[in-house]
Amino acid sequence: MHCRAILFDLDGVLVDSRRCVELVWRTWAAERGLDPAPFLAVAHGRRISETFRLVRPDLDAAAEARVLDAMEETETRGLEVVPGAEALLARLEARQWGIVTSGSDVVAGLRLRAGRIAPPPVFVTAGDVRRGKPDPEGYLLGARRLGCEPAECLVIEDAPPGVAAGKAAGMRVVALLTTHRAEQLVDADARVESLAALRVEAGPAGLTVETGR
Repeated sequence: MHCRAILFDLDGVLVDSRRCVELVWRTWAAERGLDPAPFLAVAHGRRISETFRLVRPDLDAAAEARVLDAMEETETRGLEVVPGAEALLARLEARQWGIVTSGSDVVAGLRLRAGRIAPPPVFVTAGDVRRGKPDPEGYLLGARRLGCEPAECLVIEDAPPGVAAGKAAGMRVVALLTTHRAEQLVDADARVESLAALRVEAGPAGLTVETGR
């Protein structure tokens, strides 16, 4: 695949935060006597407030999101470095990549540090958009900030809402099988086991991304 720039999701792509995210949700649910399973089934790749609207619209989504955000802002247990992420990003120039995440500024910053990822040149977080993934707003904003047309961008995602957002933005999408099964990511243009399976080369015409599939 050829592109001018790559827009990465953060959690599950550049930083392995699955165990951390699930720990926070389980802790929150236990404090309220709730079953965490319905929330965990849809939480990955979505803003917290939108998870509530899907699963428990009867709850005060804004108030509960503030509680979970505060928990995520200090929780580092379960955060792990993704092998190859730092080396891959080091090969890209500043105008060739950015991050579009469903996390808040504070949470995303914490996870960047845990993953040893330098602050990106373009960083779209939950507070920058009115509608989170699967809405394409975040990815379209990322493309504009990079000075690219949507079709010139490649998205790397790990969750169905993110894949849907990238496709709705008119971008090609590579899905990593780090958080979800392959059959849950069938709308992606390609699927690979991990970030380490990607080969990214810079050339005069932009970037070439090889997935091996």
